[in-house]
Amino acid sequence: MIHPAVIRKQRITIIVLVLLVLTTIITGMGMGYSSVSYDRIIPILSGQGTFKEDFVLFTIRLPRILITLLAGMALAVAGAVLQGVTRNELADPGIVGINAGAGVGVAIFFLYFPIEVGSFVYAIPIVAFISGCLTACLIYVFSYSRASGLQPVKFVLTGIGFSMALSGIMIILISSAEREKVDFIAKWLAGNIWGTDWPYIWAVLPWLVILLPVVFYKANRLNLLELSDSVSIGLGVSLEKERLTLILTAVGLASAAVSVTGGIAFVGLMAPHIAKRLVGSRHQLFLPVCLLIGAWLLLVADTIGRNVADPEGIAAGIVTALIGAPYFIYLLLKKA
Repeated sequence: MIHPAVIRKQRITIIVLVLLVLTTIITGMGMGYSSVSYDRIIPILSGQGTFKEDFVLFTIRLPRILITLLAGMALAVAGAVLQGVTRNELADPGIVGINAGAGVGVAIFFLYFPIEVGSFVYAIPIVAFISGCLTACLIYVFSYSRASGLQPVKFVLTGIGFSMALSGIMIILISSAEREKVDFIAKWLAGNIWGTDWPYIWAVLPWLVILLPVVFYKANRLNLLELSDSVSIGLGVSLEKERLTLILTAVGLASAAVSVTGGIAFVGLMAPHIAKRLVGSRHQLFLPVCLLIGAWLLLVADTIGRNVADPEGIAAGIVTALIGAPYFIYLLLKKA
């Protein structure tokens, strides 16, 4: 049973995070190369804006903000799942190579499989998921031992190795591609949020609508998986089945995010840690908080990135790396 004081703390935390997200959304609506006056936002949303104001807000700003929120949620929850399954605080879709695997799949599809724009939007998350799954399966196989099962530290180290190898493959792909396509892949590698039209939102949203409830439903299983294998089995957990289901769910969430945001790392690392510090380590409590923190972190990173250097700005992935890399080093030193 969860103590009422802890539940109250979680609710207060969620309310504060929702207010932070809404404040950042409003700030992001007004800021940019073509600024929109804040006192005009409500009239524009209610249909009283000029053509220019409608274009800036509904065609440029809102789709980007929404896709950033969805991607941040997906990456944060995917990181929380991977950390729970592997019992490793350093696990993150970007660090362990899943994002890189999804990216290589997207790059190959983009370079060698010409497809209509309308179909391309909906095909990219599927391609990213398939290539992300293949990468995750290989990492799992190389870090699994019959004697001791899944080895958490080995899982992360193997993932880092795969990430580096896949980055090399990406460089080879770039070296043989046309200039226009190289520009797209380079932006993807930097973590530039490129899927900023409404169709990309409709392409990614179903993945979150289906997979996020699965994670929340499996929250108690994640609690049990963080115990030792013998204890988990004794409590009736089918280890390999639950691990496989949850890893595939995490891969699906990360791949959906990566397919429209590029290679963004560290959101899935930082958000679960911050959430646990705020409300504790029980998944029922910290997953909703983690989801909101991930959305807010990526939204802040993108808002900062697109406003510090006009007109194109800095990729959100670079901003999250500047924040996340020192945090990753801190965690490494803490575990040492």
